[in-house]
Amino acid sequence: MVAFFLVIQMPITYATSLNDLKSQKSQIEQQKNQLNSQIKDKSSAISTIEGKQKELLAQISKLGEEITKTNDEIAIVTKEIEVANNEIAALEQEIIALQEKIDQRDALLEERARAIQANGSVSYIDVLLGANSFVDFIDRFSAVNTLMEADRQIMRDQKTDKEKLEEQKLTLENTKKELEAKQTKLNNLKASLDAQKVEKNKLVDELEREQEKLASEKKLLEKEYSEALEVSKELQDKIIAEQNRILELARQNQASGSPGALPTVSAGDWTKPTNGRLTSGYGWRNIGAGPEFHYGIDLANASGTPIVAAAGGVVTYAGPLSSYGNVVILTHNMDGDIYTTVYAHLSSYSVGVGQTVGKAEQIAKMGSTGRSTGPHLHFEVHIGTWKGQVPGNVNPLRYIPL
Repeated sequence: MVAFFLVIQMPITYATSLNDLKSQKSQIEQQKNQLNSQIKDKSSAISTIEGKQKELLAQISKLGEEITKTNDEIAIVTKEIEVANNEIAALEQEIIALQEKIDQRDALLEERARAIQANGSVSYIDVLLGANSFVDFIDRFSAVNTLMEADRQIMRDQKTDKEKLEEQKLTLENTKKELEAKQTKLNNLKASLDAQKVEKNKLVDELEREQEKLASEKKLLEKEYSEALEVSKELQDKIIAEQNRILELARQNQASGSPGALPTVSAGDWTKPTNGRLTSGYGWRNIGAGPEFHYGIDLANASGTPIVAAAGGVVTYAGPLSSYGNVVILTHNMDGDIYTTVYAHLSSYSVGVGQTVGKAEQIAKMGSTGRSTGPHLHFEVHIGTWKGQVPGNVNPLRYIPL
């Protein structure tokens, strides 16, 4: 590549253009800061909604477990009621059978009483004494014994069955009471189940509303990010155009032999732009908002740590720049090849557009402006002019020492 020089003294027209651009940028940055503030608020709201969603899901899950438990209890009580109904049916049949036996014996006893009343009372002694012979006596005695035992057995059976009948009736009454209690329990369980289902449906409805709200908030956040990027892109294009005009001016001055041009520097003449530890490298990363490409490296240290030029060059931009916060952009002529370095998130800067700086000369102080989680320097190296955040820039570690 043919070597050319960057001029130090820029014409007034271009300086004015850059000043106008910087003024426009200040206005845009005010709008951008408002957007950033709103975006942070939205991010906080989204985090709150996501937390609420987790709570709702936990409550829904707990209610689901309670509903399952209630259903299991309902199934158990329903089975108990079925068993109780079967027991009641069996008891009622037994009571009917016992009552029939008792009624039959009562009828028999009444019949015998009527017969005795109609025929007169005949004692068993009279029957025995009326025997015609000893053999007849024995027969009569055996018959009397049988009759007497039959009478006694009837009375015993009647007493036993009547006692059993009372027991069965009492058991039936108790079983019916238990059945009534189980039925009440079943009704209460069903009412509880209905209430649990209603509560669960309310939670599901609330969850769906929160999900819709979250989707709406995220959509709005994406829209605001998009708007912010559009603002940044518009400004970025202006900066690139102005930078190209400055470089074209440098070529014209070099061709005409104008004095005051910036001499070329050695391609290996780089220095570390600040003292700090490497906290994020070049390439793909995820810092909480999903995968994103990191176009430079991050060097962290205390706020106010001096930032120096990584190589000699000219300032082609100094001011706020979207999520970069405060930025200084330097353009370098390295053995005839153009390089651009970017220094972002600065707390302050001490250089202006068109100013020539030497290697290791302080240009700014470390800060945390723009999209930043703490004091650090975001440093980029671009081959050629700066074209914004686009692939094609290079890993700074290829050039600067650590």
